[in-house]
Amino acid sequence: MLATWSTGKVGPDIHVKVGKTIYSVPWRLIGQRLDARETWTTVQLFHNGHLVATHARAAKGKRTDMSHYPPEKIAFAMRTPTWCRRRAAEIGPACTTLIGGLLALGALYRLRSAQGVLGLADKHGAKRLELACAKAITAGDPSYRTVKGILAAGNERDQLPAAAGDGGAAAFLRGPASFANVIPMPGTIPGDAVTPGTTEEST
Repeated sequence: MLATWSTGKVGPDIHVKVGKTIYSVPWRLIGQRLDARETWTTVQLFHNGHLVATHARAAKGKRTDMSHYPPEKIAFAMRTPTWCRRRAAEIGPACTTLIGGLLALGALYRLRSAQGVLGLADKHGAKRLELACAKAITAGDPSYRTVKGILAAGNERDQLPAAAGDGGAAAFLRGPASFANVIPMPGTIPGDAVTPGTTEEST
């Protein structure tokens, strides 16, 4: 195959299409038109005659050089599951629990959600994020959307329902309403004459 030339415009995702494949170029070239030289093994991309990127040729798909992204994008992409767990531990136990749950299964697929949760600390602060994570866990919906919503509404400091029953974890999670229909068994209260929550008066 002799070298073939074509032109293409760099998209907002920093890639330009050559044949059936898209190739990355430095992010500063977004929106620019480039010349592409394609051989059997290599694709070279030029801007105003200057070589700006070289890739191994692929018949289709996507070829990306991470160094072509802006610095903040590179930093985000490098936030691995290990990094997420370490960062969550720095924020607090509730955040650690929530991130651990997100990454427990299918970490690669749920990594973006974990990254998103941790990114909220940059905007709202670690203390508020820790409170929001705790509230999301108690609400039974430890997700990025829920944590973000709690912080956006500013109600992460709202008091949670008080513990009921024997004060165990399950009672705390269910809340007092779950005990509304509980009827004392005969003989469990001295004299069966005292209503739960009241005291006998002296005669």
